[in-house]
Amino acid sequence: MIRALYSAATGMTAQQTNVDNIANNLANANTAGYKMRRAQFQDLLYQSLVQPGTASGQQTIVPAGLQLGMGTRTSSNEIIFSQGNFSQTNNPLDLVIQGSGFFQVLRPTGEIAYTRDGSFQVDKNGNLVTGSGDPVQPQITIPPNAQAIHIATDGTVSYTLPGQTAAQLAGQMQLANFQNPAGLNSIGQNLYIPTDASGDAIVAAPGGQEGIGTLLQGYTEQSNVSVVDEFINLITAQRAYEANSKVVKAADEMYQQVNNLTQ
Repeated sequence: MIRALYSAATGMTAQQTNVDNIANNLANANTAGYKMRRAQFQDLLYQSLVQPGTASGQQTIVPAGLQLGMGTRTSSNEIIFSQGNFSQTNNPLDLVIQGSGFFQVLRPTGEIAYTRDGSFQVDKNGNLVTGSGDPVQPQITIPPNAQAIHIATDGTVSYTLPGQTAAQLAGQMQLANFQNPAGLNSIGQNLYIPTDASGDAIVAAPGGQEGIGTLLQGYTEQSNVSVVDEFINLITAQRAYEANSKVVKAADEMYQQVNNLTQ
C-alpha cells in the first residue's frame, strides 16, 4: 500500500504538469506564430519480485515474472510545428512561411533568435523589425517615402518611389531551418534559440533546396492550437488526476483497516 500511495502521487503530479501545459496552449490560442506543446510521459523504475525468464525448474522458466511499477513522470512537452491557419491582414509587412522555416531576428544580446511570427513593422530608421523591436536578419531597410512594397515568395523585397515606375531592391530575406525543430529552446516573445538537440541553423532563401518554405505577403500565421482538442485533453487529464486521487483514498482506507485490526 505504501507503493500505491507513492505511485498514485506521481500520477497526480504528472497530470498537474499536463494541465499546466494545456493551460499554456489555451492561453496562446490567439498568439500569432505560436506552436502548441504536447506533454509526454514515461513510466518509472520497476521492482522485480520475480524476474521474467527466471528458472522455475530444471527445464522450465518463468514466462512473465512479477514486476511492480513505481509510477510515472512527465518526460517532455514536445513542440508541434504543424502549420497554423493564415489570417489575411492586407499589411504589406506581414508575412507567413508556407512550409518549414523560421525568420531570423537579432536579439539585444547580439545572438540570433528564430520565430514563426511574421508580424513585422519598421523602426525609425526604416529597418524591418519584430513587434519587440528586434531587427530582421539579414537587415532589410525601407525608405520612409517608399510605396508599393512587394515581398516575393522567394524573399526578394522591393519598393517603388514617388514619381518612379522602376522597382528598387531593398534586400533579400533569408530563412532558417533545423534538423530537429522540436529541440529548439523557447525563450518567450515567440522566439526560439538553437540547442545541441536542434542542431545548427540551415540558412537559405525561401523556396530553396534545403526544404525551406516560401513566403506569402499580407498574411499572418495563427496559432496551431486546437481549442476543441485542448479541452478534450483537459477533461482526460482531469479524469486521470481524479482516478489517481481515488487510489490514494483507497490505500488510506486500507491502512485504516489494518490499524483497526488491533482494536
